[in-house]
Amino acid sequence: MQHRLDANPDAMRIRRQTVEHPFATLKARMGYTHFLTKTKPRVSTEMALHVLAYNLTRVLNIMGSKAILKAIAT
Repeated sequence: MQHRLDANPDAMRIRRQTVEHPFATLKARMGYTHFLTKTKPRVSTEMALHVLAYNLTRVLNIMGSKAILKAIAT
């Protein structure tokens, strides 16, 4: 891994920029606080629902609602 980073020193900077936005959006939607549930399985489910909602809004913004409804109908 160190060899790969030495060969491309900007890789981590680019990765940080790419990954940071979705997590910042998720945190904002969650209210910047803790999870509403307790125990690992429930927190895992809550996080999965947040990620699903994030992905659905991304798809809606990229494709548009008409294209989504058309894809669902077929």
